[in-house]
Amino acid sequence: MAISKLRFTCTPHLIGLVAILLLSICANPSLIHALAESDFDSDILLFHQDYTPPAPPPPPPHPPSLSCESDLGGIGSLDTTCQILSNLNLSKDVYVEGKGNFVIGANVAVNCSSFFGCELAINVTGNFTLGENSSIICGTFQLAADYASFGNGSTVNTTGLAGDPPAQTSGTPQGVDGAGGGHGGRGAACLKDKSKLPEDVWGGDAYAWSTLGKPWSYGSKGGTTSREVDYGGGGGGRVQFLVSKLLEVNASILADGGDGGTRGGGGSGGSIFIKAYKMIGIGRISACGGIGYAGGGGGRVSVDIFSRHDDPVISVHGGSSLGCPENAGAAGTLYDLVPRSLTVSNHQKSTYTDTLLMDFPQPFLTNVYIRNQAKAAVPLLWSRVQVQGQISLLSGGVLSFGLAHYSMSEFELLAEELLMSDSVIRVFGALRMSVKMFLMWNSEMLIDGGGDENVETSSLEASNLIVLREKSIIHSNANLGVHGQGLLNLTGPGDCIEAQRLVLSLFYSINVGPGSVLRGPLKNSSDETVTPKLHCDSQDCPAELLHPPEDCNVNSSLSFTLQICRVEDILVEGFVEGSVVHFHRARTISVQSSGIISTSGMGCHGGVGQGNVLSNGLGSGGGHGGRGGMGCYNGSCIEGGISYGDANLPCELGSGSGNDSLAMSTAGGGILVIGSLEHPLLSLYIKGSVTADGDSFNGDFLGKNDSTGNMIIGPGGGSGGTILLFLRNLDIGESGNLSSVGGHGSLSGGGGGGGGRIHFHWSDIPTGDVYWPIATLNGTIHTGGGLGGNEGHMGENGTVSGKSCPKGLYGVFCEECPVGTYKNVTGSDRSLCSSCPSDDLPNRALYVHVRGGITETPCPYKCISDRYHMPRCYTALEELINTFGGPWLFGLLLLGLLILLALVLSVARMKFIGVDELPGPAPTQQGSQIDHSFPFLESLNEVMETNRVEESQSHVHRMYFMGPNTFSDPWHLPHTPPEQVKEIVYEGAFNNFVDEINALAAYQWWEGAVHTILCIFAYPFAWSWQQWRRRLKLQKIREFVRSEYDHACLRSCRSRALYEGLKVAATPDLMLAYVDFFLGGDEKRDDLPPRLHQRFPMSLLFGGDGSYMTPFTLHNDNIITSLMSQAVPPTTWYRFVAGLNAQLRLVRRGCLRAKFRPVLQWLETFANPALRSCGVHVDLAWFRDTTDGCCHYGLLVYAVEEMDRLSLGHHGEPGIEQHARATGVYLKDESSNKTYLGRTQRSEGNWRRKVFGGVLDINSLRVLEEKRDLFFVLSFLIHNTKPVGHQDLVGLVISILLLGDFSLVLLTLLQLYSLSLGDVFLVLFIMPLGILLPFPAGINALFSHGPRRSAGLARVYALWNITSLINIVSSLVFFSNLVKMSYLSL
Repeated sequence: MAISKLRFTCTPHLIGLVAILLLSICANPSLIHALAESDFDSDILLFHQDYTPPAPPPPPPHPPSLSCESDLGGIGSLDTTCQILSNLNLSKDVYVEGKGNFVIGANVAVNCSSFFGCELAINVTGNFTLGENSSIICGTFQLAADYASFGNGSTVNTTGLAGDPPAQTSGTPQGVDGAGGGHGGRGAACLKDKSKLPEDVWGGDAYAWSTLGKPWSYGSKGGTTSREVDYGGGGGGRVQFLVSKLLEVNASILADGGDGGTRGGGGSGGSIFIKAYKMIGIGRISACGGIGYAGGGGGRVSVDIFSRHDDPVISVHGGSSLGCPENAGAAGTLYDLVPRSLTVSNHQKSTYTDTLLMDFPQPFLTNVYIRNQAKAAVPLLWSRVQVQGQISLLSGGVLSFGLAHYSMSEFELLAEELLMSDSVIRVFGALRMSVKMFLMWNSEMLIDGGGDENVETSSLEASNLIVLREKSIIHSNANLGVHGQGLLNLTGPGDCIEAQRLVLSLFYSINVGPGSVLRGPLKNSSDETVTPKLHCDSQDCPAELLHPPEDCNVNSSLSFTLQICRVEDILVEGFVEGSVVHFHRARTISVQSSGIISTSGMGCHGGVGQGNVLSNGLGSGGGHGGRGGMGCYNGSCIEGGISYGDANLPCELGSGSGNDSLAMSTAGGGILVIGSLEHPLLSLYIKGSVTADGDSFNGDFLGKNDSTGNMIIGPGGGSGGTILLFLRNLDIGESGNLSSVGGHGSLSGGGGGGGGRIHFHWSDIPTGDVYWPIATLNGTIHTGGGLGGNEGHMGENGTVSGKSCPKGLYGVFCEECPVGTYKNVTGSDRSLCSSCPSDDLPNRALYVHVRGGITETPCPYKCISDRYHMPRCYTALEELINTFGGPWLFGLLLLGLLILLALVLSVARMKFIGVDELPGPAPTQQGSQIDHSFPFLESLNEVMETNRVEESQSHVHRMYFMGPNTFSDPWHLPHTPPEQVKEIVYEGAFNNFVDEINALAAYQWWEGAVHTILCIFAYPFAWSWQQWRRRLKLQKIREFVRSEYDHACLRSCRSRALYEGLKVAATPDLMLAYVDFFLGGDEKRDDLPPRLHQRFPMSLLFGGDGSYMTPFTLHNDNIITSLMSQAVPPTTWYRFVAGLNAQLRLVRRGCLRAKFRPVLQWLETFANPALRSCGVHVDLAWFRDTTDGCCHYGLLVYAVEEMDRLSLGHHGEPGIEQHARATGVYLKDESSNKTYLGRTQRSEGNWRRKVFGGVLDINSLRVLEEKRDLFFVLSFLIHNTKPVGHQDLVGLVISILLLGDFSLVLLTLLQLYSLSLGDVFLVLFIMPLGILLPFPAGINALFSHGPRRSAGLARVYALWNITSLINIVSSLVFFSNLVKMSYLSL
């Protein structure tokens, strides 16, 4: 009993297992063979990855094979080669098998169309050939061979010859609607019921999805429009090629559905399966739906070809619908087993009918292509579409998930890439997509949540890239999360991602291009959508605004409607809109000039500060940061909304003009939060607009009545919302706008909305040395109230606030306190920056900018110039004075130091000079007639006499250059040779010589220009420049006469040959030059050269011009000394010259009458008495060799015995007087006081020359006048005097004077340097403060030995003497006043 009971109870289970097994076998007959071949080896099923698919299962047992000749009427044998050369009609299923080749000749037809589903199977181990233009017509064609060739124009046609489709399928439509048959795709159905959508109706259904890789099902027959006659087209047949090596297809392989015409639906396409190692040819393979009143669906084609060299045309599209051309049959499927790719293409035939994609096979498909207006659908709920490669929707392709109107499921889409171009993805429910790359081109992804809370959230994840181009749209009427790790790029106009609640997260960068949109929530959304809940009636700040969650997932419980989370860089060039917008854990946000981030008008219609509305529709403005404006009409007003919220940390929505029930109400601004307390934004760049403005009422209802007959006035404006920024740096460009203003009320009298709130919550405000401005403001920030209409009032302004600033900073943007103020407390008010104490600031100081502001006193400052020294801003001199105890103590120390150094100098001078400087005259040589005639110059007694006596013996005449050798009046020689040299020169050649000399002596224009510039800007260098050019000019003239000129003007052949007849020389001051003429030695004349007495009266001209640098000087050279030695001993003559120069050194232009008088007295008192014993007399005179206006001062030397014979004329000569005026010297016309030199005579063989000029004596000096120049007063004030004595006391005083001068000049220059370097140069260029040379000159003169002192040194010493006095007086006055002013200013 027990055993029987057990058997009885087990029987139902066994029956169930058997049933399941039978159903599996029926659904997939190849399962038995696969299990048998693999021995249930799951590894082969799952991991077989090569390009050769498993061997197909063996066909079911066939009837015995027909013979070649007797049954088929061919030639040959099936084991060798069987040739069919004539048409063959078959009336039953045929099976042909052999080991040879099977050939169907050209133009041969094999026809088995006498009944539907006729099968022809050929199984040969050799080659199969279908000749050109041959055909095989049957319901099923099977071929197995090593090689197969289908010639050009040949056909394998199973169109409309299908047998019965698989059992329990609905491929054949029911009814009399003329719908198309279904197979790979659904058949079309022409819509007759207008209450339905085209997508809701179709013809025959799809089937045989499980045999996608090896299809072997007949197509279905099309429907009919008549109950009596079946007009539907037949289904497509079956074709199978199993070629182990090479397959050549240049034929048409057809398994299309039959045409139904206008009264029947088209049949669906059949099945084609081709397996080969290699395939070539450009034939046509088709399993398309048939044409009919409604087109049939496409069939199924599968190819398993390892190597495909050509691309035959493979078509599986649906058939055209004659009754509804816009709705063709759905496309079939093309499956390529080698790359495991599925293609659904409808050949650009528009359709509303779906190609069903059921459970995707294992292993996963690599690629799925939906293109050419194919419409694919994943109808099974909770389905997953997973491929290893790419899902591509192109050219109008559509992919749908779920069932329309039944959004109750969630779908998954997993792939490497999702590419969409001019295509659509529709999701009814929720979608969870995970790809690496998502590209959209003019495409749409539409997600319909259907209002079901269970499927309200969709997630799109692309780890590398999401790009939307050319008006691509991602739309969801529920919650949508878009996630990735790379770039999200909305490139241009029309690109849009929008949802009721939108979250973008985890991207490295988001680019919202110009014209593109990010939006959440939707505008004008339907009632079925998942509407985000706004906290309009609460003043409490939602916690997620300040402390948002870190996971960045879509959460319906949060208040965000649009959140961008964990994105590094965000570039906004388009439009970002939402009610509560949040940027969380971002690094930088850049809003370009075309970009807008807006929550304007997205807030509450009611709210805490909502406006009030009267029965006539008059409304006041909503309030928020400021009160709403009152609404007024005909004198009656209504109060505006209240102000609410915290200005220091606002997080409230703006309020509207009324509650939601009012159709005309305006909304307030939304909330924009950037960053959070824990994760502030690094940088925000605004060149466009960031707004949270209140909504404005744009209509005008004045004078209109509602349904109850009441007149409508119009509402007020909504209040501004909240902009809450947690950030570190802000940059608002010139076109940037940050706004939370109130909306405008209706023109009928509505009140304006109150302004909103903007708050900057700065993070990590830098202070001290690391401070950097956290905000750059070139644009605008507005929180003003909205305008009221007519009598309506304007809303109050909102608030702009910032986080409390640390010490040293103030204001909303934490700027540094102004220079001269400090702030030692925390806060942002400007009044907290207090002024620095003025007592701590020196007069020469300014408060300085300190990075990060000044936090404590004393406030730092700096001197107005780097030349002043901290901390009291003293000059270097004042610092020195202050270091030594102040002006008085410093002056005493300086005076003591000067006296000490002067003593040292005096001791040093006494040590080096010794007895040479003792007072009294120097001892004279024995026999000298002069004992005290030449003071201070006794050392010249030691000068050696010339050893060049031969030059004086051949010397004929000295011819002086005319002109002072200036740039305006250079040296020049007269063209007429003097009387003294006419006998030894050729006059014509002499004129040429003069021309060449005058050309060399002339200056260039630029030399004078440089001298003029230096005189103006750098006077001390002007004299040096002039002397340098004079020296070069003299060198050129001397070189010319010495080596270049051939002396052609001389008569002496020896002089011309030896270049010795002419010599040029000049005085040391380079102002007086002369040419000496010498005999060559071959003249053979006894009267040449003339003796000294024959040359009398002889003129000796002074060098110099009577200025400071070039005083008058009698130049004494070897020739003059040798000539004078004929009458005067050389020692006497040397003393005379030195004494005369000592007197001339004190003669200055501008005061010649006064200065020549001592010279005349010296000549009369000392010189002439000493020279009379030698028979010589000298007079002071002025000379003019020619009439060209050149005047010189000098001596007239003549013999004593000839004094009476010298003719002194007392008559006037106009030329001399004219010349005197030209040179600045005037002799008044007083005949009793004028003396002129005039007569030339020759007596006793001696030459007597006419001397042009005049003798200067006491009487003529009285009428001597000079032309005054501009600097006469200055010259007169600083003229030098001769040195005074050599006593030790005088030397000590001079030493103190010398050191005092140098010290005061240095201190003055030091003080001037502290003021300005330009002042130093200015003083250096002005006499006498600019003279620094007196110090070395004075030291040199002070320490010079008496025997070596020259007239030049004495002149320099005298120049220093007066300059030092003036320097000291000027410096003392200037220095004392400067120090006094400096200390008064401290």
